[in-house]
Amino acid sequence: MKYIEVTFTMESTDLFRDLLIDTLGNEGPYESFVETPDGLKAYVQSPEFDSHWLAATVEAFPVPLRYEVAEMEDRDWNAEWEATHEAVTVKYNGGSIWVRAPFHPHRTDVDYEIIIEPKMSFGTAHHPTTYMMLSYVAELPMVGRRVLDMGCGTAVLAILAKMRGAAYVAGIDVDEWAFRNAQENAATNGVQVDLKLGDATSIDGNYDVIIANINRNILLADMERYAAALNPGGTLLLSGFYEADVPALVEKGTALGMNLISKKNRNDWAAIQLNKVKSETKH
Repeated sequence: MKYIEVTFTMESTDLFRDLLIDTLGNEGPYESFVETPDGLKAYVQSPEFDSHWLAATVEAFPVPLRYEVAEMEDRDWNAEWEATHEAVTVKYNGGSIWVRAPFHPHRTDVDYEIIIEPKMSFGTAHHPTTYMMLSYVAELPMVGRRVLDMGCGTAVLAILAKMRGAAYVAGIDVDEWAFRNAQENAATNGVQVDLKLGDATSIDGNYDVIIANINRNILLADMERYAAALNPGGTLLLSGFYEADVPALVEKGTALGMNLISKKNRNDWAAIQLNKVKSETKH
């Protein structure tokens, strides 16, 4: 999949950089961002790039923005990332997870070790949302459960769920690159994950736990499908949004018969746990 790189320059970067990220990621299709001294680099898949939307967004932004658009090569990023890619230790209640690339050392002093090929797919535990979701999967009961990782990226969350004893784990991603990367990572870690290329319309069957680390707009649009596929009493774990977005997601979840159980926050990003209300037994 080819990507478009948009380089933004602006004044008052400390005040407005996060707002720009939120606008591009939640209102638009941009997937990843790199901060620069005078602005930001933003990345979007070529088919999703809309020059008219971008121009209108820049025009409406509260401070002047300058931007340049460049098409990136469709290539394997592994060789480029190896030089700077670092392993991550994820801490959770009572334990730790070591998320590493194949070229990092093996460790025996952690509870779980997950090997992830650092390609373009999202999910290497460096981002706060992936970190929080890994901690959720590590803390909540998984033994014997049916788990769906929606927008699975590298499948790091699905892999951990399977390591923790889930009976069945499925992963769905709309991007073919992520789908192939997820297949490789599941095989590398010696776990069975049923992977599928598609979006929320591809969900079939029912699950005890559904994980979705995407972005606010997609989550709001697809939450009804998640709720329908979730067993009564089941858990929905959501991230990919900022703390300010939590009320909208909780409100949507409540309308669909789910209650907020807990919330995590890391560097202004948020993750929430919703549980589907069990139906009352009729006599």
